Order: sequence, then structure tokens, then C-alpha cells
Amino acid sequence: MPVAGIPPERPIDDEIGRDCPRCARLVAFRHSLREKQPAWHNAPVPSFGPVTARLLIVGLAPGLQGANRTGRPFTGDYAGDLLYATLARFGFTSGEYAARPDDGLRLVDARITNAVRCVPPENKPAGEEIKQCRYFLKATIAEMPNLAALVLLGRIAHDSTVAALGRPLAALRFGHGAQHAADGLTLFDSYHCSRYNTNTRMLTPEMFREVFAAARRYLDERSQPVTAAALLSDDRPAGGPDRAPP
Repeated sequence: MPVAGIPPERPIDDEIGRDCPRCARLVAFRHSLREKQPAWHNAPVPSFGPVTARLLIVGLAPGLQGANRTGRPFTGDYAGDLLYATLARFGFTSGEYAARPDDGLRLVDARITNAVRCVPPENKPAGEEIKQCRYFLKATIAEMPNLAALVLLGRIAHDSTVAALGRPLAALRFGHGAQHAADGLTLFDSYHCSRYNTNTRMLTPEMFREVFAAARRYLDERSQPVTAAALLSDDRPAGGPDRAPP
């Protein structure tokens, strides 16, 4: 799915690296965490899953003791427990999720990224930080040639993705369970699968599953054939200082 102004030939995760300098507040927070927790990932968290996937899931930002610690999106915290169980239920995973980047889990025809790649203080990215990271979100979309559907977890993920696609927010408003067509893609909105949202019953597991059931049906109804090898290709392991990927 090409996006204007983004060269598709270079994986964007390689460009981001471990020391993105774009947001001074996030850089300072990253450095402080490296001093306090040197064994943690403490770096921009790369996308997880094959670039050949037809489904992209967009979250908010790495959790402090989840993805920021483990180096893989949604790995090591409650949000990941719910997300990966739901993905498994609808056939988007291979292997077992064990909340570790070395658990052998692979995504099938799905990929996970975040609207903001670095962990923000108090899990609250500033508006300018979201805007700065949108370049990487646009590039992530651009490098996925088979992309057909996106599940957007929360308003920030929704708004930043709509902006990345160059569409007006007024025409594509966020709402749990809402679906939108944009430039040949279908967007599926969901409340974020955070512990807060589930504890307050803003989001229940059943509500979350309904969104992924809709995305699964949409993909199954499409005629584009994708081989099993392609679904799992270019799926590099996540985590660790050398990425050697929510």
C-alpha cells in the first residue's frame, strides 16, 4: 500500500533503530530507563509480523513493563494477554504466546505496530510526539504490499492512522465497532485492550472478539490468494538490543 513521500524499499524498522532522536522528552525518558533497567529493551519497539500480511493492528505506544521491557509489541502485560489470545482464536497466530519475545510465537497474515514507537511517561504521548512518529506509521503502511485491513486500538491509533492516510478525521470518526473505507483499505475500530478499559467494562473480551471476527470475515471474503509461506515470511524475531521484533 504505497503512501506518498515514503520510499518502500527500506524496512522502516531498520531506519528507526534504537536511538531515534525525534522527541526530546521520550529520548530523556528512554535514557533514564536504560540507567534504571539496563536489561530491558528501552528503545523504539519494532513492528511484529510479516510485511506480507493483509492485516495491520495499530496500538497506542509500548507499555512500560510490557513492550518497552521485552521489545515486542503487546508482550509482557495484560493488553497482550487479551490481544494474542484473540488473534489465536481467529487464526492469526502460530505457536503459543508465553509473554516473552523468545516464546516462538509467530503472526499469520497479521502484523502489529504502534502509533508511537517509544514508551511515553505515564503512558501518555504528547500531541507532537504522535505527529513525529506518524512518519514511521505511514512508512509501515507503505511497506505492506498486501495490506487490506487495519484494526485500530483506541482513538489515538485511529486518529493517527487516518491522518497517515491523508483522510479528514471528520469523515472517519472513531467509534468502537465502527468500520471505515479509506483508499482501498478497511479500518476496524476498537477500544484499546488495556487493563483499565477491561476493568471498567468499557471493553469486554466479547466486544474485542467481535471486532476481530469482523476483520476475519472481511479477509476471508477477499479473493486475493496468499500462500502460507508468504503469510509467515520476513517475520524476524523480536526483542533484544540487536533485534536479532506491540
